[in-house]
This record gives sequence, C-alpha cells and structure tokens, in this order.
Amino acid sequence: MASRRHKFSKPKSKADTREEISSQIDQFLQQKGEIQQVKMGESGLQDGKYNTSHLGFIEPKKERTPLNDVIVEMQQRNAAKKAPVTPTKPKQPKKKIIYDDFGDPIRWVWEE
Repeated sequence: MASRRHKFSKPKSKADTREEISSQIDQFLQQKGEIQQVKMGESGLQDGKYNTSHLGFIEPKKERTPLNDVIVEMQQRNAAKKAPVTPTKPKQPKKKIIYDDFGDPIRWVWEE
C-alpha cells in the first residue's frame, strides 16, 4: 500500500503579496481603469457624515440574563465528577545490573 504524501504550500511572503498587488494595479491601469485619490477617512463617510446605522449605539441597552445559578450548578457537577486524589507511593529503588565491555555481568546496583 503506497503512502500518501501531503504537499504543503509555502505561505506567501510580504514581497510576494506586494508584487501581486502591484501587478493587479498595472493590469487595471492597462485596461483603461482610473484610480481616484480620496482624503483619509473620506471613504467611511456618507454625505459628509459617518454612517452610524451599523454602529450599534442606536438600540437601547438590553437587559442581561443572570446565570449565576447555572454556573454554580455546573461547578458542582464538575466537582462531583472529579475522582478523589489517591496518594502516590514513593518510588521504590530498582536493582540494575552493570555489564563490562564484553557484555558479562559485573555487579548489581540500586537506583532510585
């Protein structure tokens, strides 16, 4: 069964993105497109005023639903699910054999 290799593409660098945008602008201008210069912030204005229909300040403040009792219930449920902590036994020393260069056992040592 042949293994599949996933090919990941290298992310675009800033230079690649700049070059792509520049080529798109050149292409637009070659097709007789015109670029209009606007003042800073002007594109966000409608009739010289900011468009406030999407700002969300028009609607009255909504009442929030208190969920303190729900949170307490969830915390109690999670606390009940947790298993009691069992004390851990201290590690027992282990017996390890030491070999010489030829693979013959020399002695036993205790490791903690």
